[in-house]
Amino acid sequence: MTVFQERFYMILTAIFIASLVTCNLIFLKFFTWPALGIPNFALSVGIIAYPVTFIVTDLISELYGKRRANQVVLAGFFASIFTVVLVYVAMVVPIAPPSSLLPDGSPVDDATFKQVFGLSGPAFFGSMVAYLTAQFIDIRIFHFWKRLTEGKYLWLRNNASTMCSQLVDTSVVLFILCSAGAIPWENFYALLWMGWMFKVFVALIDTPIIYFCIWLLRDKIQPVGHLEEN
Repeated sequence: MTVFQERFYMILTAIFIASLVTCNLIFLKFFTWPALGIPNFALSVGIIAYPVTFIVTDLISELYGKRRANQVVLAGFFASIFTVVLVYVAMVVPIAPPSSLLPDGSPVDDATFKQVFGLSGPAFFGSMVAYLTAQFIDIRIFHFWKRLTEGKYLWLRNNASTMCSQLVDTSVVLFILCSAGAIPWENFYALLWMGWMFKVFVALIDTPIIYFCIWLLRDKIQPVGHLEEN
């Protein structure tokens, strides 16, 4: 592997981990999208960052193979665990009282900090279970279609893998949250539908992005063949 290939792999890995960690930190804010014309449409802003991880795994799968894609998924998992540990430590350390350096004390009080960054047990557990399940399914489906089509029809394996895995991801995390009592069961199907449709929309948008990246890198990185993906 050339120096450029290794550096680009590290860039993709950094984008993947940053997107994954960010979506777990910002998920408490919800947004609406009036342009969709759907009443009572509300989704966590974490859903904006999360689909980026599937774009990255598809790119890595295409350019570097299944083994490298699986490595990034595991790296993201451990990065998320480490982030939660750091957030927990930040929550339990004592807040700074007013002093000459900080006349008003800490600009953010404990209650506000915990409200914004505090990750509940069910939410984090559901997020991680759904993440691992969906990402590994995404990679397996991607390479299944790559073998079946003998490396042709990138658009098919990109969309088929992302749409199926995103449905699994949304279903698993909502099932765990509803089972834990964090979300009422009556909201399950509405949230499942809205969440999955948004991810499908993003999946359709990311297809030309992946084609553009492959075209841009055509002279620098040769995509891994379907017989060499492991």
